[in-house]
Amino acid sequence: MAPMTAPASPSVEPLPSPSAAVVAATPATAPPPFDLARLALVWLAFLSTVAMLHWASAVCIPIVLSLLLTCALQPAVQYLWQRWRVPRALSAAALLLALVAGLAGTSWSLSDGASQLVDALPVATKKVRDQLRAYSRAGSTSTLATVQKAATQIEQATQDNGVPATRRGVQRVVVERPPFNVRDYVWPGTLGLVSGLAQLAAVVFLSFFLLASGDLLRRKLLCIVGPQVQTHQITLDMADEINTQVRRYLLVQLWTSALVGVATGLAYWALGLQQAAVWGVAAAVLNLVPYVGSLVVTGGSALVAFLQFGTPNMALAVGGASLFIHTLVGNLLTPWLTSRTSSLNPVAVFAGVMAWGWLWGVWGLLLGIPILIAVKAVCDRVAALRPVGELLGN
Repeated sequence: MAPMTAPASPSVEPLPSPSAAVVAATPATAPPPFDLARLALVWLAFLSTVAMLHWASAVCIPIVLSLLLTCALQPAVQYLWQRWRVPRALSAAALLLALVAGLAGTSWSLSDGASQLVDALPVATKKVRDQLRAYSRAGSTSTLATVQKAATQIEQATQDNGVPATRRGVQRVVVERPPFNVRDYVWPGTLGLVSGLAQLAAVVFLSFFLLASGDLLRRKLLCIVGPQVQTHQITLDMADEINTQVRRYLLVQLWTSALVGVATGLAYWALGLQQAAVWGVAAAVLNLVPYVGSLVVTGGSALVAFLQFGTPNMALAVGGASLFIHTLVGNLLTPWLTSRTSSLNPVAVFAGVMAWGWLWGVWGLLLGIPILIAVKAVCDRVAALRPVGELLGN
């Protein structure tokens, strides 16, 4: 009997694999669609924020100044508490009172010289204008001067021949100036002084409360961001970097401003310019205003030097000395120190100073760079804002 053989099983062919061309043609991930509505909302939010900052500048400026002052004085208050167990409220009050007293004493001691400089600036400007007119009259042989002289002679001839100076039917109007009223000048100045003192008092009191409260603001931020440990760590890193960067920036600015003030005062004293100490203090204070302060000191000192000496050579010497000092410190020393203390690029600094100066005026010029430092620290740690941080960074 023949052995039984198992039927042959049908052969199973493997499934065809996709070709390499098909795989290469299939994109891995599709690009996200362009969301025009989201972009419009972002721009509306940005413009609304800018409008709010401009409208509420009287409130925002004291708050930012208080935060900067708190950031600068917080290490001293912390040291007094840890080393000598001095209460935070007492140390904060002592530091703020010493700061206000020092500023008031310096302003009072230099008030006479400053008032003399302010009174001398219009006189110097008038003298420069008269000198320029004298130079233009001396060179009156040009074609334009000849034409003007001929026109004046023709006008005088027509008036001598009886031709009326005004057209027929036109009534001559004489504008009389109102009488001098002291209240028109005293009252606006008084309001400005009261407003400035009120803002200074707001800055001092708000700084006192922030310094006396210790790390209350940090704990409130941690409560706001939520219970996640990772979010807490990001918030702490962000706050620490802002404090470190702002303190380093303030230290660099104070050191370079003091150097500019001392160098300017000594240079003006060597050149024989009056009120050299006042000019040194003005140069130190205005050095805190980027790009604008140096121009103000250079132009003002050159005008006063022209009034005092009466020669353009001394005016150029005084203005050149100021410009040399600001150029040396501003273009060599300050960028080198700032690059070690801040991660902002020069283009972002210049554009930011212009933008904040447009928003808040002189205060915007002073506060623009610290605000940019804080914005850069926030953008580096928020995923959605990292392109902005990359744009501001070196």
